[in-house]
Amino acid sequence: MVEPDRWRSMTTAPKDGSRILVTIRQSEQGPAEVDLAYWSNGDQFGAEGWRASDSSPGRLVEYSEPELKCWMPMPSASLGSVPMPRPWEGDDEKQLDGSGI
Repeated sequence: MVEPDRWRSMTTAPKDGSRILVTIRQSEQGPAEVDLAYWSNGDQFGAEGWRASDSSPGRLVEYSEPELKCWMPMPSASLGSVPMPRPWEGDDEKQLDGSGI
């Protein structure tokens, strides 16, 4: 069974257009946060890459690879009113998926 509430390395994130939760790294603009994003193969509005799910034509919110720390699948709709998960706060991406053990 897949654990829907576990953060995973961005190298394993699906690039099929499905929506996923991502941890956006802390920066001078603010603390780490979680967003809903998807991979876009590119179109007349923007280049190939990660986009926030609330992007719209002419108002794209795009993320560069270094901005995103890790990802997790969307929780099942049957989970009820589950709050948004906390951003992953580990220091090293090698810790994700147990690969830092």
